[in-house]
Amino acid sequence: MQVPGPTRQALEAEFAAGNRVVAVATRHAEAGTAPAAADEYNLRLAGLLVFLDPPKSDAAEALKRLNTLGITVKIVTGDNPAVAAKVCHDLGLTDAAALTGTDVDAMDDERLTTAIRDTTVFARVSPEHKARIVRIQRKTGGDVAFLGDGVNDALALHAADVGISVDSATDVAKDAADVILLEKDLGVLAEGVAEGRRIFANTIKYVLMGTSSNFGNMFSAAGASLFLPFLPMLPSQILLNNLLYDTSQLAIPTDEVDEEQVRRPAHWDIAFIRRFMICFGPISSLFDFVTFAVMLGVFHADAAQFHTGWFVESLATQTLVIFAIRTRRIPFRHSRPSLPLTLTALGVVALGAALPATPLAHVLGFQPLPTAFFAAVAAMVVVYLFLVELGKRIFYRKTRPPARPQPTLGHRHLRRRAARFSTIIRLPHPQAPQAPAVRR
Repeated sequence: MQVPGPTRQALEAEFAAGNRVVAVATRHAEAGTAPAAADEYNLRLAGLLVFLDPPKSDAAEALKRLNTLGITVKIVTGDNPAVAAKVCHDLGLTDAAALTGTDVDAMDDERLTTAIRDTTVFARVSPEHKARIVRIQRKTGGDVAFLGDGVNDALALHAADVGISVDSATDVAKDAADVILLEKDLGVLAEGVAEGRRIFANTIKYVLMGTSSNFGNMFSAAGASLFLPFLPMLPSQILLNNLLYDTSQLAIPTDEVDEEQVRRPAHWDIAFIRRFMICFGPISSLFDFVTFAVMLGVFHADAAQFHTGWFVESLATQTLVIFAIRTRRIPFRHSRPSLPLTLTALGVVALGAALPATPLAHVLGFQPLPTAFFAAVAAMVVVYLFLVELGKRIFYRKTRPPARPQPTLGHRHLRRRAARFSTIIRLPHPQAPQAPAVRR
């Protein structure tokens, strides 16, 4: 079909305005004949159907929030390049021209890697183009999520680190996706990213605190066993200490997370956790040994009183250190913990200090402590938290951000995807006797 010049100009104007256009053309056909492919030629243009498909009103705000979260948004679509570029311009994404599937075919992987970095819109691309763009982007070391809802998006959803679809998508797209959004809203996606990073940051707080405190406690117990004629702490008291300590950390999921921890992605880094444990564990042990010296040299404690003193000091230091470890900022001044975390931590420390004076003391193997000891513990806790804060500044100043892990498709991910194409059928044993044939 030949498109007249004025019609082509009108068509390009509609594309530039971001509208979708369907051309309607006719041709005389003989009655009673079935349509054939050859009938699609020599058509007479009847007109253009123009559809306005504006982006959702909150899409621009959601894209801005994704950008503040450090997420680069790229559009990979099969639509017209002019339409895609106009919609992206309206959303504040880019003013650059789009690359088409033909352009992608003309590039090798190295050139396409550079083009992906400098291009926001890829239009008139096939499903294979989408999957190739995703695979090459993953090779750059970044995590790639792909959001799609059509059959043509299935390959790219499989190729991405995280395939995302919506509840109203095609069944093929939903089967290929890792995450399905119940609401077709980019704001939900941005909120999910922020919430995921907040949960990860709070999880790391507990891991850092638990590994460093436990390392220090085990080091202290091993060292004390070298010169003490009795156990540094009874097994039942260790279990009670851990129970109270873990109870105080139940409120960590409610804790506030610093803005810089949500603004950028974080990764699981065992080497970083190990360095943190080795750095801050000995600081805890140092004050444990100071406690040992105070109990034996100043208060001339017997075994039961020694157990009680270390129980109170150990519980106080390993519980209150969460306020320093939970943030890289200055605690309470530049980063305030949540109220539930503050109350549970202080409440557990107060309970641990009060237990030796309760009727349960004899059952637990505790003895009342002199008032002067609590004053000494309070001073040691203040100095301990000050040293942890000082060590934290030095540690983070010399520690580089964790490197991004290499993109891999884990065994769990492979099994999950392969499960869709697998079935469990109980096969007969190759040596099992077959039933004799019966003739009728």
